Amino acid sequence: MPRLKVDQVPKKCRDRNQCYSWHNGKRTYHGVWGTPEADENYRRFKIAILENPIPALPMSVGDGVFVSELAAGYLDTIENSPMHPSHISHFRQVIGYLVETYGDLAVNEFSPKKLKVVRDQLVKAVKPCQKTGKTKRRFCRKMVNDYIGRIKRIFAWGVEEELVHADVYNAIRIVKNLPKRTPGTFDHPEREDVPEWVIALTLPFLAPVVAAMVVIQYLTGMRPSEVFNMRVGDIDRSRKNGLWYYTPESHKTEEQIGKKPIPLGKPEQKLIAPYLEDKKPEAAVFSPRTAMRERAAKARENRKSKLTPSQQERDAKRAEKNTSKVREFYDRSSYRNTIRYAIIKGNRHGVKIPHWSPYLLRNSAATAIELEHGLDEAQAQLGHTTADMTKRYSAAQLKQREKLAHSRVNPFEK
Repeated sequence: MPRLKVDQVPKKCRDRNQCYSWHNGKRTYHGVWGTPEADENYRRFKIAILENPIPALPMSVGDGVFVSELAAGYLDTIENSPMHPSHISHFRQVIGYLVETYGDLAVNEFSPKKLKVVRDQLVKAVKPCQKTGKTKRRFCRKMVNDYIGRIKRIFAWGVEEELVHADVYNAIRIVKNLPKRTPGTFDHPEREDVPEWVIALTLPFLAPVVAAMVVIQYLTGMRPSEVFNMRVGDIDRSRKNGLWYYTPESHKTEEQIGKKPIPLGKPEQKLIAPYLEDKKPEAAVFSPRTAMRERAAKARENRKSKLTPSQQERDAKRAEKNTSKVREFYDRSSYRNTIRYAIIKGNRHGVKIPHWSPYLLRNSAATAIELEHGLDEAQAQLGHTTADMTKRYSAAQLKQREKLAHSRVNPFEK
């Protein structure tokens, strides 16, 4: 897929001693290499590109603009915007399928039927299964509908930039979402809550730093990324009301609701405080390096033989070099795998722990808060704009129905 490279460094042509640069697959010469005239010409060329990244022919809107150019222009726009990286990653994903199918098509020739062809490609997309090695469907029905909506957003941006005719966008807007039970599609099962007893059985087999992450996530209902990306400087401890306030650097709904601080009470403060000492503001609160040190300290305590002088010398040299290859922050994979390994370790010790993922803790927190305090409180804690979104996370209504079912009596029995 062609990309717009407005920040590239000009190159030197070997046979002509000329300064040149590439744009939209074309080579443009700016003058003799190393001269002030060439530098000035390149500066003007760069400004012209920034003013009009994808030049349209003056004949009519969209003439001469291909789908690949439209997609590249939109991708460059969002990469220089405050859009969350997860959303940008999804746009890259769907743009790959769009350009692979209709990259060399003029934007004004795009139609609802062509959009359906791209949708069929998403429905049929497969990926290898890590466990079995076989292929399985890549995108569920909801993800396919989401990606089709993102393609519509790309064409809406094209209309705004006068790269696409408005009739094209109005036409593809007619394409409806795939309903449930559409042949060839699948839906993931609804996420279930993690019972407290399952979490309690897992905690002893986790490193203390990871155990603190799990408990804080369950108490506050944070997203996993908000927990493992927590930095020391993101926590405000200066207020006099007895609470700390954690403001995540970014989250996926930031565009809709903005940045909202998460209050941390005494239980969370007690878990976080040991990991804030002697750290810079940009340092991770919960770090894999800390987990390694805790694991090493525990091994030292359980060591039966004495530590030899040569081992002490090697440890001192390692501490001076600080050549640890372990990352400073956890990510979604390392956080999830750490919990998975703890479950496996617990089961090997005879403790039967069902499998669970940290991405289920937010659902569990929503259910627990709604049952104890109510739906409005759960909505406020999770930072949702509507109660309907909170209901998607919470299974409290089922719990209430189960409670009613247990207490019901038949009034006609007499």
